[in-house]
Amino acid sequence: MEPSKSKTTPIYGLEAMEVAPQSSSQNQNQNKTAQPSLPRRGSGPSQSIAPASDYRRSSCVPRKKQTKTNATMRITLNIFNPQAGEQDSLLTLEIFPDMTLATLRESIQAESTIPPTSQHIYHNGRLISDDTQTMEQLQIADGEMLALHVRDMRGSTGVPEQARRPQPRRQTRNEQDPELIRLQILGQPALRQQLQSQHPELASAVEDPARFAQIFLDSQNREQRERQERQREIERLNDDPFNIENQRKIEEMIRQERVMENLQNAMEHNPEVFGRVHMLYVDVEVNGHPVKAFVDSGAQATIMSPSCAEACGIMRLVDTRFAGVARGVGTANIIGRVHSAQIKIGNLFLPCSFTVMEGKSVDLLLGLDMLKRYQATIDLAKDKLCIQGEEVPFLGEAEIPKEEEAAAVQEPTLPGPDGTTIGQRSGAVVPPGQQQQPAPAQAAPPAQAPVPAPQSQSQPAAQPAAPRTNISPQAIESLVSMGATREQAIQALQAADGNPDVAASLIFF
Repeated sequence: MEPSKSKTTPIYGLEAMEVAPQSSSQNQNQNKTAQPSLPRRGSGPSQSIAPASDYRRSSCVPRKKQTKTNATMRITLNIFNPQAGEQDSLLTLEIFPDMTLATLRESIQAESTIPPTSQHIYHNGRLISDDTQTMEQLQIADGEMLALHVRDMRGSTGVPEQARRPQPRRQTRNEQDPELIRLQILGQPALRQQLQSQHPELASAVEDPARFAQIFLDSQNREQRERQERQREIERLNDDPFNIENQRKIEEMIRQERVMENLQNAMEHNPEVFGRVHMLYVDVEVNGHPVKAFVDSGAQATIMSPSCAEACGIMRLVDTRFAGVARGVGTANIIGRVHSAQIKIGNLFLPCSFTVMEGKSVDLLLGLDMLKRYQATIDLAKDKLCIQGEEVPFLGEAEIPKEEEAAAVQEPTLPGPDGTTIGQRSGAVVPPGQQQQPAPAQAAPPAQAPVPAPQSQSQPAAQPAAPRTNISPQAIESLVSMGATREQAIQALQAADGNPDVAASLIFF
């Protein structure tokens, strides 16, 4: 009988040793002795064979070392490019600790097409310029943000600049074509109504293509000149970036940008805050004479003008011993006091005292003394004055006396975006086309009161002349250096009586 050939059986990926056929007794003895060395199903390998876990451990060691040496970091760059349409943009990059600054500049160029010579990188407010240092040497950690300021280097790569400049011009010709915009406005009534409120002069020229194009191009050229002037100012400040005074001016310009951005966002998303709020008036009768009374809970006393006291027939009751000077926002002469006179509010007849005072544009002002005495309530939800159970409706906008409009005309204004003007006290926005309309409104009061009208008109004419003598060229230049135009600086200094600090707060706040 031929001896059987040796067999090779796989055991968990490994091959057992070749075993020659032997007798049964020998096989049993060998099985008993070899049993501990042979692996069994469900049990681990024998001691003579290296476990698979050892191979795994040995293969994982170099991998861990490799992850330590090739650990990546993620940084974010805040790119400020004055030449681009968008001022700020964010760029996220993955870097290595051993990456040099020169390699980082090349990565930025690959992602944003900004040449390395135009890249000024700041870390924690400090300019880093040594291209041989690594990120680890520069102490740039994972998750940090760097500032990248793009400067126009005149001597570098002139061809890409020339190739880049015509692109915005093509966009302005295609996207801001005056005729295309005019046709779009004619086809959309809602857009035309919006243009009427924002730019009345341009809206009035929609039917005339030539005039519309002229006004539109003039507006575009004015904005372009302002941008160029601002760009020249930024370049001048960037010539010496380590100058403390230049840094302050740059900070002020950035702050002004944020203020204007906040103003534009408010005008777009919350325009009702720029509307003029009309005061609260009610119809009353004093000694049988009808008067439109101004309800003012912020006034301490009830005030009446001398002309209204004459019309009501109570001027003879004025006690001049109470004469004096009232001081508040301004000063006014107090002629005297009427201790008691009858006033009719709704269906109520109430006794009331009046302080006769000069220099007030309203005929009658119901102050806090009158309101508290009769426990009056100003109910804005009902738009009524509630006094002792009587509800008196407030007057509508058309019924309000014209003196309030005259006061609004004399209110000092500040220049706003898109040619608008903003009231300095009320915050109301006046469109560009309505700035010249208040002139006829000043001619209406002389017909009602011929004597005081020349005084009210002569005072505003004399007031602007006085502040001009107090305006110094240094104050104008300081405001211009902060980012304001020369016209804005002069107007603000005139309103602030030559005080540059107050003028700066009027412009930038």
